Amino acid sequence: MYDRFAGGRERALLLLERSLARPGNASSAEVVWLAELDGRVAAGLAGFPVAEAVERSAAFMRLALRNAPPWHWLPALRLYWVGGRAAPTPPRDAFYVDSLATDPGFRRRGAAAALLAEAERQALARGLGSVALDTTEGNAEARALYGREGFEEVAYRPAARGLTGFVALVKPLS
Repeated sequence: MYDRFAGGRERALLLLERSLARPGNASSAEVVWLAELDGRVAAGLAGFPVAEAVERSAAFMRLALRNAPPWHWLPALRLYWVGGRAAPTPPRDAFYVDSLATDPGFRRRGAAAALLAEAERQALARGLGSVALDTTEGNAEARALYGREGFEEVAYRPAARGLTGFVALVKPLS
């Protein structure tokens, strides 16, 4: 998705580097956690309270537009608008996992599970009642992982406007 916002892989990497250094957006350093295996980064998670999602997403979009060529602004804004409506809305009192990715060479070694456990710790530290996330309908591997980690599928949004369907998952922390 970052490649699509930025207009290509190299621009996406530059955007992520800038966003990590800029507090207050959806991928700034204060909301990113990494899991290491064998001395290498194996997986990463960006997450924050749902109540911060609109503000953080808008800050990320402003940063993306400032660093994108003008001819890419309209496609990026469309993706932002459509993407924000594609996934089901998470519960307001949840810690939202905005992105979770594992390097393919480190899959099935516990890195993603460790990061999901960190998301739970972050939610509890903030007095939030659950952890929420979403994934595409066709991502069977991720859906299986989330199920094993105690997440329940709570809502579905069918494919529309050129985007795949989404599944919303929530793990209550009571």
